[in-house]
Amino acid sequence: MVPTETTPFVLGRATGDLAEAAAKLAGEIGSVPVETVLAQANRTAGTTAGTGAIGDMRPEPSPWYAFDDGDQGTTDWYPQGLTGSDDSGALPAPAFLVSWYFKPEAGERGIRVTFLDPGTLKYRHALLVLADLDGSYRPIDIHAGGIALHGGLLHVADTVRGLRVFDLAGILDLRTAQDDLGDGTRVGRHDGKFHAFGYRYVIPQTDFWRVAQPGPRFSFVSIDRSTETPQLVTGEFRDTDPEGWVARWDLDLAGGEPNDAYVLGHPRIQGAVSRDGRWYLSQGAGSTANGKLLVYEDGTLDTRPYPIGPEDLTVQDGRLWSVTEFRNKRAIFAVPF
Repeated sequence: MVPTETTPFVLGRATGDLAEAAAKLAGEIGSVPVETVLAQANRTAGTTAGTGAIGDMRPEPSPWYAFDDGDQGTTDWYPQGLTGSDDSGALPAPAFLVSWYFKPEAGERGIRVTFLDPGTLKYRHALLVLADLDGSYRPIDIHAGGIALHGGLLHVADTVRGLRVFDLAGILDLRTAQDDLGDGTRVGRHDGKFHAFGYRYVIPQTDFWRVAQPGPRFSFVSIDRSTETPQLVTGEFRDTDPEGWVARWDLDLAGGEPNDAYVLGHPRIQGAVSRDGRWYLSQGAGSTANGKLLVYEDGTLDTRPYPIGPEDLTVQDGRLWSVTEFRNKRAIFAVPF
C-alpha cells in the first residue's frame, strides 16, 4: 500500500429531493425500528450450510452463520456488503446487516439488505428503494458491493457515483398501510396499493454523497472506530490491476475530501478496514479457490488464509468479520485480529 493524492476522491453532498420524497412515503407507510424487523424475522441461519466456502483454510473461521437453503441456492441474489451494530454504535441489540444485489438483467429487483440477529440466528430481508415525489418508489439497480452503518445511517457503495445513504429510522412496514404485501411481481404504488416484490419492509434512500469528478469506483465500505474520530473507509475493486485505491473520511464526511488515500498494490480486493494502525484487506480468487486476508502494519505485509469468495469487512465483538458470496457457499464469518 502506497500513499496517494486525496483530491480525486472528493465527495459532494447531493440530497436533492431524496429526503422529501422519503418523508412523503413515510407519511403513508408507518415506520418500525430495527428490533421490530428482527422480531419479525422469517428465515433462520445455520452453522453448517455453505461450509464449502471454507475450502482449505485452517484453522476454520468461527463463528459461522450460513444463510438458509433458499438463499444458498439462488442464482438471482448475491451477498456483497457487511456491517453491524458495532459499526453503528447506536443499535439497541447485536445485529448484522448484509447487502445483496439482483443479478439477472431481466426483471430487475434492485438491492436488498438482510437484518440478522446473531443470538437467535433469525433474519429477514428488506428492499432498498428510491422514493419519488409522487408517493411511489422503485428499485435501485446497483452492485451494493459494500455497506457501513454509522448511528442509524446506512452507507451503501454505488460503484460509479459514490455513497447512497439510507436512514434506518425510516424502515417502512407495508403491513401498516394494508392487509397484505401486494403483488410479489410488482414494486411501487399502483392503484392506491403498495408492492415490493413480496417484501414486507422497504427502506427509501434519504441522502447521497456523489463523486465530485468522474473516475473513482466505490466497491466496499467500512468504519474505523479505533481512531479519536470515527472514520469511513471505502475503496475500489479491480480484477487484474493492482492500482485500486482506498481512502478514509472523518464521519460525517464534512468537506467531502478524505484524510488520506492509498494505492492498494493488489488486485481483487473485495473489502478493507483499518483498526489500531493496521490495514486488513480481503482478496478474492474466484468461486473455487481460497481467498486471502492481507494485513499491513508499518508497511509490512502478513498474508493469512481466508475462505472462498470473501467480500466486505466489518468489526464486531473484537473480531474481524466478512461475508462470502458464491452459490451454496454463503455465510457471515469471523476470524481473530
